[in-house]
Amino acid sequence: MAARIPAEERLTNLVVALMATQIGLTKQQILDSVSGYRQRADAGVKPDALEKMFERDKDDLRALGVPIETIGDAADPNDFREARYRIPQAEYDLPNDIEFTPAELAVLRLAGSVWSAESVSADAQAGVRKIRALGIDGDEPIIGFAPRATASDASFGRLQEGIERSRVVTFDYLKPGEDTPTHRRVQPLTLIDYEARWHVYGIDIDADGARTFLLSRIVSDVKVTSRAFDPALREGAAESAAAGLAAVAAEHVALLEVTPGTEAALRLGRRAEPETQGIRVHYVDRHILADELASYGPEVRVVEPADLRDAVIARLRGVVEAHPEEGTG
Repeated sequence: MAARIPAEERLTNLVVALMATQIGLTKQQILDSVSGYRQRADAGVKPDALEKMFERDKDDLRALGVPIETIGDAADPNDFREARYRIPQAEYDLPNDIEFTPAELAVLRLAGSVWSAESVSADAQAGVRKIRALGIDGDEPIIGFAPRATASDASFGRLQEGIERSRVVTFDYLKPGEDTPTHRRVQPLTLIDYEARWHVYGIDIDADGARTFLLSRIVSDVKVTSRAFDPALREGAAESAAAGLAAVAAEHVALLEVTPGTEAALRLGRRAEPETQGIRVHYVDRHILADELASYGPEVRVVEPADLRDAVIARLRGVVEAHPEEGTG
């Protein structure tokens, strides 16, 4: 029986396919060629059910702001019986009259480096090749629709490989407050970006349960082993990971006083709830939030909880101790 492709991966593969052609794809070509639909068809799912799935996926992507264009018959543009679908890359082009300073261009290049054709899944790339095999010309490589981790998350690529191949991965993981990392054996199910940080969610074999690991705390190379696991475990993993992180964040809230008009006010305000005394910010990891708050210096003050306030103070004291000469007049 063909493995089921997770919904989020199917949507990514659909976007990649629709960006890979200028003339568009018919619904049947999509169902026959795009990974996620193709496997379900091979497993015996009825055509009308697949068509309904595609319509839902199309609506979901449009709701997310993805500009899926419907193209009618060339002779009669109002005839949509054999409609084709595409994502016109021109929708992403900037107006010609926009100019950037050298510094702004440097930032844009850095942001652009987050995206790469290497980040597109193997199934998505295979789907593009199959589309081109149909005789449909496609644009040269989509510069990765899916995000790729920055250099600080060097483990991303190997973890993604483990997920795609359904292979157990091993790595050393250092938890906050510990001096020695522990060796982990994990069935990786999904990668998730939460609070602007990458996590891998999977089954910790030794702990015999689902766990979420922060990529920045992986302190060794990730090894993709030959030990396989059931790809069906990936079904719904992204939703479970997001729900788990959201549940942790719901239990942890910080009351902060922030100086208006500062960088701290701008960044924290995006995810904060206003309070009479200041703002409330939900968080998953006290140590990570403490690092962020300490970076704002005097722009923010932690009212509660006490352990977060102590963690921020400890970091600020560490900075002062490391640069004693800067504190003298």
